[in-house]
Amino acid sequence: MTISTTTTTTVPSSMPGSSGYLEMYPQRKISLFKNPYILGLTAVASIGGLLFGYDTGVISGALLYIKDDFQEVRDSYFLQETIVSMAVAGAIVGAAAGGWINDAYGRKKATIIADVIFALGAIVMAAAPDPYILIVGRLLVGFGVGIASVTAPVYIAELSPSEIRGSLVSTNVLMITGGQFLSYLINLAFTQVPGTWRWMLGVSGLPAVVQFFLMLLLPESPRWLFIKNREDEAIAVLTRIYDFDRLEDEVSSITTQLEQDPQKRDDIRYLDVFKSKEIRLAFLAGGGLQAFQQFTGINTVMYYSPTIVQMAGFHSNELALLLSLIIAGMNATGTILGIYLIDHAGRKKLALYSLGGVIASLIILSFSFFNQSSANGLYGWFAVLGLALYISFFSPGMGTVPWTVNSEIYPQKYRGMCGGMSATVNWVSNLIVAQSFLSLAGAAGAGFTFLLLAVIAVLAFLFVVLYVPETKGLTFDEVELLWKERAWGKNPETLSLLQS
Repeated sequence: MTISTTTTTTVPSSMPGSSGYLEMYPQRKISLFKNPYILGLTAVASIGGLLFGYDTGVISGALLYIKDDFQEVRDSYFLQETIVSMAVAGAIVGAAAGGWINDAYGRKKATIIADVIFALGAIVMAAAPDPYILIVGRLLVGFGVGIASVTAPVYIAELSPSEIRGSLVSTNVLMITGGQFLSYLINLAFTQVPGTWRWMLGVSGLPAVVQFFLMLLLPESPRWLFIKNREDEAIAVLTRIYDFDRLEDEVSSITTQLEQDPQKRDDIRYLDVFKSKEIRLAFLAGGGLQAFQQFTGINTVMYYSPTIVQMAGFHSNELALLLSLIIAGMNATGTILGIYLIDHAGRKKLALYSLGGVIASLIILSFSFFNQSSANGLYGWFAVLGLALYISFFSPGMGTVPWTVNSEIYPQKYRGMCGGMSATVNWVSNLIVAQSFLSLAGAAGAGFTFLLLAVIAVLAFLFVVLYVPETKGLTFDEVELLWKERAWGKNPETLSLLQS
């Protein structure tokens, strides 16, 4: 591990997300692959992302066979959408509760609770005798996923050195996309097995069991331990991550922040988020990114990609799953690219390039469905091309940026609460999209539906330009100062008062 804390550098005023008043900080040079301990913590915590991704992907294939088993599902778009989206409804509740669970019991216990709930839901789904018990299982699984979606990014971020925080948090997104890819592989593997969809849904409990036992061996977040006055435990964790000089800097930074802001988490209420101008701005950026991630259509593609492929003229279940598997593989590959780019190109630039490609891809999809009746075969392949391009552009940027930004933009005392609130925004938006896509496509046509998503993506591009700052390489303290600057201006005397 190469660490230098004696060399300092001035942050130039032109640096994205900084100003002339973030003056001096230590040169940070921890390499991503030279600390096996932090990589191990990240890998285990990211299993929550795997559960998230697997559940997102597996239902798209399982739904094809659920319709074969249950006549009432086959005859009702609403029931199909409910089976898909009930997990999202559970995730809304899980994400909302997850912020409180994280702050009250810690990131480690929150993860363990999520694993237990998810495993129970997987068992209920696999054994469901009718669509309605299946929906209950989906609700339980969603609740576990919602807690994990809040916990994993925060846990990883709070254990990560600032210079590689984006890459490590994005590893959780890689596990999401990897889980989606794995779900399609498992879907294909069980296409000829009796009880097809039961196996597809039931095996999702295995990663939860694995993470449950591995998390028992991992430490709690050091920042949460400091808040709970368990300094010795926190320092013991930090010692595994930093050498002595950098350790002193990190401990000093955390303790100074807590001394300057002695208000306890128990004194904070949800309305307090909206009373502070800088926290309002941070939540606007974080919650807005989460909403636009969903309303630009990603889970329309991931939940319904086999159905979309069949809409485009490819009617075989196996072919639809195979084409969807290729798309899911591109999603995972694009996320790997995003892990590299997010700490090199930066969060904001990456999101903007991503949205530009998403807009073009959605226009191609819309065009292919508007012209489908005139040349079914040709425009069917245009639809597949549009899906592939969409995933290629979305996954490195809008797939990784919203979760990374939300793990780092909130002050310590608000991090669990605001993380839970922004994740709730994500899941509510997800629910709206999942519950309406098939009905909207059936009523207005798939071409119009994808065109509407393209318009939303244009709005998302403008939102990122106007409201999302660059946070690449900044410590939590520097990010907090950034929001104070945005809220109150860049007057050095004002900033000095705000810091004191």
